[in-house]
Amino acid sequence: MSTITTEKKSRIFAEFGGDAKNTGSIEGQIALLTERINHISQHLQKNKKDFSSHRGLMAMVGQRKRLLMYLNKHNITGYRALLERLGLRK
Repeated sequence: MSTITTEKKSRIFAEFGGDAKNTGSIEGQIALLTERINHISQHLQKNKKDFSSHRGLMAMVGQRKRLLMYLNKHNITGYRALLERLGLRK
């Protein structure tokens, strides 16, 4: 189900994590989860009875929430900047 290619992942990590090989950065992980969440949300709008994808979506949303809470505790300015760039919490 994951349609995120290697090139797209490296572009996301380069944009948000500072380097394409910095896959451990919190900002990059949150951006990648956001991309996957948006993709699965579009899938679920067409396929309303796909309950296993819905369960996976909820797990990803929870993981992103935990990462955002960690970033909020440790780097409040980076947290606010990331929310602005990703368009979360309007």
